Amino acid sequence: MGENPLTLLFRRYAGRKKTAMSENKKNPIDYNAAIDVRARGQSSYRIFPSDSFDDLSRCMEELGSKDLRVCVVTDSNVEKLYLDDVKNVLEGSCARLTSFTIPAGEQHKTLDEIRRLYTHLIGQEFDRRDLLVALGGGVTGDMTGFAAATYLRGIRFVQIPTTLLSQVDSSIGGKTGVDFDSYKNMVGAFHQPSMVYLNVNTLQTLDETQFASGMGEVLKHGLIRDASYYEWCLDHMGEIEERQPDLLKEMVVRSILIKRAIVQKDPLEKGERALLNFGHTVGHAIEKLMDFRLAHGACVNLGIIAASYISWKRGNIPEEIFYEIRDMSVAFGLPISYDSLRVDEILETMKKDKKRIGETTRMILLKRLGSSYIDETVTDDEIRSALQFLRYEG
Repeated sequence: MGENPLTLLFRRYAGRKKTAMSENKKNPIDYNAAIDVRARGQSSYRIFPSDSFDDLSRCMEELGSKDLRVCVVTDSNVEKLYLDDVKNVLEGSCARLTSFTIPAGEQHKTLDEIRRLYTHLIGQEFDRRDLLVALGGGVTGDMTGFAAATYLRGIRFVQIPTTLLSQVDSSIGGKTGVDFDSYKNMVGAFHQPSMVYLNVNTLQTLDETQFASGMGEVLKHGLIRDASYYEWCLDHMGEIEERQPDLLKEMVVRSILIKRAIVQKDPLEKGERALLNFGHTVGHAIEKLMDFRLAHGACVNLGIIAASYISWKRGNIPEEIFYEIRDMSVAFGLPISYDSLRVDEILETMKKDKKRIGETTRMILLKRLGSSYIDETVTDDEIRSALQFLRYEG
């Protein structure tokens, strides 16, 4: 019997470690330093990478929390893990501290839950000076940010993301929103956080599915913007899967720097920021049709493979690179096929996506590994071909 194809791929990438490390040494990064985000025409804020919640009170007090009401919004899963820790840290750093819990899960990312949060804030007499704190993953961050953007026409909020997906992606850039009739983030607003506080040790409590979901976005950052970072992830897949703390912090910070570079240039997604939607057009359709039973990052990864397939068929990337993108997903626990959906229903759902421009299906394709572009000429036949390739017929 021949050697496992993934084993052969792992061996090939092992030889690239020195290259990736040498590039890092040319541009050393302090992975413990605060990261400033300055978006044109938008408020600036700082991202604080940390290994604990110990510095949270100091960072909050820099925002003037001592004289303010603060509401920590979390979900029913994160509540059990971190709410008491965060409240204990913040107890002496604000005038009044309260908390609000939403049921965990994408199915609760609704206007009805936002209405419950408004009612809580009104009952606690929150005014425009006060602060909301989002403690949790992307759903909690999106919902808290949307409530902050719309309560009293806008109050400040802080992100404390606890999942890999939210630490590298959704907590940065000011996108907020809720789903509407199962259409993802159909109602929303751009509202920048006043601060992002990252405790990377919260990643140790993620289950395998949620950790893999975050890796879908991590790999996306390398594919669209930085080939050496993508290769670095492949070179360090063992340490990543072991969740070695120092390496996780490096990975999170490097992903943040990629996203920061894009959102600073295009805070309201009028152009280049759309590159961050690589894989999302197909991914959101699959996510909706599966009633959110498959994690967001897993759905995005299926979309990444579909977009990479089209990029290959158009001659943008070699066949070898396409299959590496597909096969290496397996090593990070990400799916590379689906079996319960029809190709045409995915295509029809894509046509209702909020990113659609008129009758045009806008997709992000690869020019080459580490470089991407916005394309509005992708045909239905190209999409069908990619979706058919992804469909498991076993």
